[in-house]
Amino acid sequence: MISLSKKGSCLSQLCLALCAFELALLEDLSQALPVEDQDYYLQEIINRDHYYSYPGPDEEFSPFTEQPGQEETAPVTEAEEPPRFRPGKKELKQKKGNKKEKSILEIPPAKNGNKKGEKNKKGNEKMPDGDYESRRAYEDVRESCPPLGLETLKITDFQLHASTVKRYGLGAHRGRLNIQAGVNENDFYDGAWCAGRNDPYQWIEVDARRLTKFTGIITQGRNSLWLSDWVTSYKVMVSNDSHAWITVKNGSGDMIFEGNSEKEIPVLNELPVPIVARYIRINPRSWYEEGSICMRLEILGCPLPDPNNYYHRRNEMTTTDDLDFKHHNYKEMRQLMKVVNEMCPNITRIYNIGKSHQGLKLYAVEISDNPGEHEVGEPEFRYIAGAHGNEVLGRELMLLLMQFMCQEYLAGNPRITHLIEDTRIHLLPSVNPDGYEMAYEVGSELGGWSLGRWTQDGIDINNNFPDLNTMLWEAEDRKRFQRKVPNHHIPIPEWYLSENATVAVETRAVIAWMEKNPFVLGGNLQGGELVVAYPYDMVRSTWKTQEHTPTPDDHVFRWLAYSYASTHRLMTDARRRVCHTEDFQKEDGTVNGASWHTVAGSINDFSYLHTNCFELSIYVGCDKYPHESELPEEWENNRESLIVFMEQVHRGIKGMVRDLSGKGIPNAIISVEGVNHDIRTASDGDYWRLLNPGEYVVTAKAEGYTSSTKNCAVGYDMGATQCDFTISKTNLARIKEIMEKFGKQPISLSVRRRRQRARQRRQRR
Repeated sequence: MISLSKKGSCLSQLCLALCAFELALLEDLSQALPVEDQDYYLQEIINRDHYYSYPGPDEEFSPFTEQPGQEETAPVTEAEEPPRFRPGKKELKQKKGNKKEKSILEIPPAKNGNKKGEKNKKGNEKMPDGDYESRRAYEDVRESCPPLGLETLKITDFQLHASTVKRYGLGAHRGRLNIQAGVNENDFYDGAWCAGRNDPYQWIEVDARRLTKFTGIITQGRNSLWLSDWVTSYKVMVSNDSHAWITVKNGSGDMIFEGNSEKEIPVLNELPVPIVARYIRINPRSWYEEGSICMRLEILGCPLPDPNNYYHRRNEMTTTDDLDFKHHNYKEMRQLMKVVNEMCPNITRIYNIGKSHQGLKLYAVEISDNPGEHEVGEPEFRYIAGAHGNEVLGRELMLLLMQFMCQEYLAGNPRITHLIEDTRIHLLPSVNPDGYEMAYEVGSELGGWSLGRWTQDGIDINNNFPDLNTMLWEAEDRKRFQRKVPNHHIPIPEWYLSENATVAVETRAVIAWMEKNPFVLGGNLQGGELVVAYPYDMVRSTWKTQEHTPTPDDHVFRWLAYSYASTHRLMTDARRRVCHTEDFQKEDGTVNGASWHTVAGSINDFSYLHTNCFELSIYVGCDKYPHESELPEEWENNRESLIVFMEQVHRGIKGMVRDLSGKGIPNAIISVEGVNHDIRTASDGDYWRLLNPGEYVVTAKAEGYTSSTKNCAVGYDMGATQCDFTISKTNLARIKEIMEKFGKQPISLSVRRRRQRARQRRQRR
């Protein structure tokens, strides 16, 4: 037994010696190789400085200036390389710095900025191993790294940490790129992470939850109406365990990255050598002199594959649809429409509704079994996107939808086939192409919150329509008002039609398009939130900015909004984080527009009061301009909702209004008892009235005709109830028709009565 124990102890000592030798060898190898060539699992055993390592007491520090002997600011030059994130196009633009050959612990100067640049001469630059082909492979890997998802909320609040915070509303969870502050300052939803103290020891940290190849950082200042806070320079540190940290070096000192010069324009800093780690930390070194340490950020990086991690594999979103998942500029959008039209020429048609301020045509695609003509009894539906040029997700969803419907129709999908054969669908993907081109030039992460939102002449199309609400409400409040205003098809005021009115050419084109086609239901896709907003969008009470203001069809609008939100993958998920400040879960992902924020002249209110079309605003994502890599997941989030919402055009009642000879009567009024909003028949006499399930008393009337009333029942099954009307002309209309036929004018009844009374007075005398 004694001999066996001695042998066992000798073996254990030998194993310990071998392990120590292997660790020493691995450490030497890891220090000799660049990060991209190291086994990323071996980095867990590389020693780093402790994260509480601060400058010694003999080191001087000024919060607004760096000591030149120890830290160097990355130089900025005019030379630039092609944008990094551009699988076939530009995604990001950045200012560039000089490149030098350094080992992992001596990292070259950062590339910083947000401007487009010229191409560097790559032929003279080499990778640490001197292999040009390796450099090309290295460049390809770097270009593919997308944002980790702070802005899109893929990074959860639990993955964000900070040294200190000023208060909860300015915590690390608010340090997301483009996050917006609430209406009131000092609330729970403020516009950045702000440190509790202004000193060089503050930091904000992101836990990627897996080893990730970090390639860059994008920063902004604090979103605030009243305060000016931003970071002007910072350091970057990485770690594999959140305790031992390594600072990115620049020669012999720590590298200082150039930050922001104002609070809203994003600034990109690329790491010249990708760094593999799990944690990344931003350490502000200087900040705006009259402000505080506050910042919003996004991290660029590629999560490394880990087949053993079930959690990440389970949560990865994939799509089986073979679609063109990329951002399309104006030329590419037009080409894609042409491809879809060539694939499905029998059910698609490309047309334009007008031109933008810059002369770009506003292209639309019609999808129908008889494209180019209105079929009697077939409702018309429309989707609009891109009224705000920088809200790009809706535009891409429209392009994906037209591809999907074409493919599914060719494949014989009965649901899509039935929808196309029974509906005339119009898709207008880009109402504001001028604004989109501005946002596209800087890419998906560097446009900020508003670049490209407005038209070329500075107009917000979404709120550029006539204010018909005020006309209607004034007439209702003043019952003796001389000018009668109908509850539907309210005419556009004359001042709006004048050439001097502040109306975008794009808005006039959309109005003409709306008046030309008998649309029944529509949705305008927007971005920056995750909710469906229904009218009214304008408050009725004076001097209020928020007030629930329902339409007479409020129950119908609520159902339409819920039909989209409930079938979206995230809108009604009570566990999801709010995008910015508003929690819409209390209404299941829907909201009355006026109770959110009042808007005069919205497209929703105008469409409801001037035409038959019920229009809603659909906010399809927190990120207005998501990175290209996010498009497959966003498509999966919205695909079912887009289809379900189109199917709602077949809910309610439909029919024809004819005269005794069977001819359709245009502009006949369809009234529903108890609903103070009417609609009118189209030019062929057909109509569609959206209603929820129930029994309704419906009346059809037209000028010169007697009215007709029926009871119409709407069921729960999909498909509108047929409710036709036949009405006859009034006696007076018949007399007028006969007199006009023989070239004589009918005598007015009042004139007859005056003549009879005069004759009677003469007889009495």
